Amino acid sequence: MHLDLDFAWPSDLGGLSRMNLTAWGPRLRFIARSEDMEKFARNVLRALDDARSAFLVYGSGDFHHLSALWLRRFTREPVTLVSFDNHPDWDIRPPHWCCGGWINRALESSPNLERVSVWGLANFEYWWPGRIFTNRGALRRGRLEVHAWRSGRGSWFQRGLRAATMTSADWQERFRDFARSLAGRRVYVTIDMDCLSEADATTNWEQGRFSTSDVAWAVRELRSAGANVVGGDLCGAWSEPRYGRFFQRFAARMDHPKLPRVTEAAARAKNGVAFEALWPALTGVG
Repeated sequence: MHLDLDFAWPSDLGGLSRMNLTAWGPRLRFIARSEDMEKFARNVLRALDDARSAFLVYGSGDFHHLSALWLRRFTREPVTLVSFDNHPDWDIRPPHWCCGGWINRALESSPNLERVSVWGLANFEYWWPGRIFTNRGALRRGRLEVHAWRSGRGSWFQRGLRAATMTSADWQERFRDFARSLAGRRVYVTIDMDCLSEADATTNWEQGRFSTSDVAWAVRELRSAGANVVGGDLCGAWSEPRYGRFFQRFAARMDHPKLPRVTEAAARAKNGVAFEALWPALTGVG
């Protein structure tokens, strides 16, 4: 199903059923009040259950914290979250509901979320001093792991790293091993398109190094290795920011990168090509 929060995608995207949630978009974008998130969840999750929609496509990466809500539908039994993202989304600082800290909301809300594995980080938040704001408890307990691209940064920036970073030459071998570890296990996949390079997507955030074919291969590899992909979502397409409150607008202006101006038509054209590659892999159809 297509959940339209911000006009990031055309209304007839992929022939999918569309749920018009644009009245909610400004209230939830980037930062959301807890009461708004819970009210939204009560209204929307029931409709998704009734429609039996296991796979969702929705708006900008500014809404990635909604994935913590989508996960609630799949955590009645043990499940592993696999995230493709240029950002770790592990920030422990306020606000409580924000696209930069939603992994923590997912972890704290369900003991049945066994493991979160994030792939494709190229963002500065992974490196020192950004790591100060990491969910270290989840990392120590093995419930959270991250796989970042190797950087040319010096040893000072790499202090405290527990795992080797990946390169274009070795990441697929590492992912194959990871996929095999999930054989027979329930998996939920979330894809934020800012994990893709600028050649393959247009987003509201800094972008990573994956190509669309890389991510499509990885998702298919999960199924090939025997993982039971029970659901998933795709977000991260560019949209014109609209906010419901002054604080959202102010905080977003401070936190977002300064990017070149793009047009909706150009963004939709590029992101449409990415959708055509990623959606069949995510849903297992085609």
